[in-house]
Amino acid sequence: MRSTIAVLAALLIEVAPGADAAEPIVAGANIGNVPWEFQDADGGFVGFELDLVREVGKRLGREVEVVNIPFNGLFSAVQSGRIDIALSSITITDKRLRSVSFAQPYYDSAQSLTVLEQSGNAGLADMRGKVVGVDTGSTGDMWTSANQASYGFGEIRRYEGLAPAMLDLQSMRIDGYISDIPALEYYIKDKRGFRIAERIETGESYSMMFARDNPLVDAVDAVIAELKRESYLAGLHQKWFGSVPAPGSATVLVKPLPRAPQ
Repeated sequence: MRSTIAVLAALLIEVAPGADAAEPIVAGANIGNVPWEFQDADGGFVGFELDLVREVGKRLGREVEVVNIPFNGLFSAVQSGRIDIALSSITITDKRLRSVSFAQPYYDSAQSLTVLEQSGNAGLADMRGKVVGVDTGSTGDMWTSANQASYGFGEIRRYEGLAPAMLDLQSMRIDGYISDIPALEYYIKDKRGFRIAERIETGESYSMMFARDNPLVDAVDAVIAELKRESYLAGLHQKWFGSVPAPGSATVLVKPLPRAPQ
């Protein structure tokens, strides 16, 4: 497998003339998206996906430079070439695959509704006429917008990341927050007063995003496959979530490269 990665790295240089393999890979991430990418007490950028992208860079013989970009800005940043890779628990969707590329998925997820325990809100059925927060441009935003009429949400309020949304939830400026369940589980595990009222199954899988047909995709995908086989990704899951990933999950199984629908 190491030789395969070496061949892909060489192919990357050949496909992209003038590219210097020693140049850093620039990764854009929405810092504040716990536990995927956030700042620790010393101000360093840490998280599941930052551990992963740095290991990918290491195996490709390149440093990784992390740039903090709001989630909604990641798409234009990767398409314009400002960054090489975008990551922030980004869901692979058919719509996105029409304009960008993804490596194979490495995490299966869902959305969730988080509320204050004291609110008495037991689930989505209690959100009729109420204010619901989402992350701008996220799959949670898409799901909430598409289901606003059926659930009768009074208002959808958009945020740039989890932290400001949870502050508004705590201050009762919103009644519920719909976002990726792993981030919420990690965030509230040591905080009182919050609870996940309902899991929203959306069949989501996360991966790294690239400009359409970027030759870096194949090289990164090969490394991710190797990291799954070596149980490196399972170790990251244990480190950041405190549990072993499900045997059939995208964190464990090598998956095909996502392709745009025909």
